[in-house]
Amino acid sequence: MTLDRFYPIFDSADWIERLVPLGIKLVQLRIKDAAPDVIGDHIQRAKRICVAHGCTLIVNDYWQAAIDAGCDYIHLGQEDLDDADMAAIRAAKLRLGISTHDRAELARAMALAPDYVALGPIYPTILKKMKWHEQGLAKLTTWRGLIGKTPLIAIGGMSVDRAPGAFEAGADVVAAVTDITLNENPEERVRAWLRATR
Repeated sequence: MTLDRFYPIFDSADWIERLVPLGIKLVQLRIKDAAPDVIGDHIQRAKRICVAHGCTLIVNDYWQAAIDAGCDYIHLGQEDLDDADMAAIRAAKLRLGISTHDRAELARAMALAPDYVALGPIYPTILKKMKWHEQGLAKLTTWRGLIGKTPLIAIGGMSVDRAPGAFEAGADVVAAVTDITLNENPEERVRAWLRATR
């Protein structure tokens, strides 16, 4: 399965319903700290719109809810891996993306034969407080050499203008969050991303 080069991440099905119809083909639903029924509702809504528009939906963290909803793909951070039932995830045939920041985390991720590896934050990010400082483009090139053909995703402080540099450094896919959701015209920003990555 080939992943689209543009990978927006949204914190609700509202964003997915609003923007996926513009032509997004790969999207992550990343909800933090919500009740199980709310999470389930957002996953079902997101799944419906993604199926209708031929978009791959990746559910962050909530692997059991993703299995229950019949989703195809999950993304797990390193902390999520501590609690994830990998046997259940494999039995459900879920595809798996994993966040990495250093070589120990990368080794842990690669041992699970992930469908992609994400490295970040490439640039400083305002999205969440992280113990990891800016990774930089050179580290993308290092990761590219270490993971072989496994798809590599650049995340953190990414923008339309920064995307070409990430691709040149070895990323297969660039993820964007606040560059879209904090933009005064998210629709036009998505169109700019699509033009830059297609």
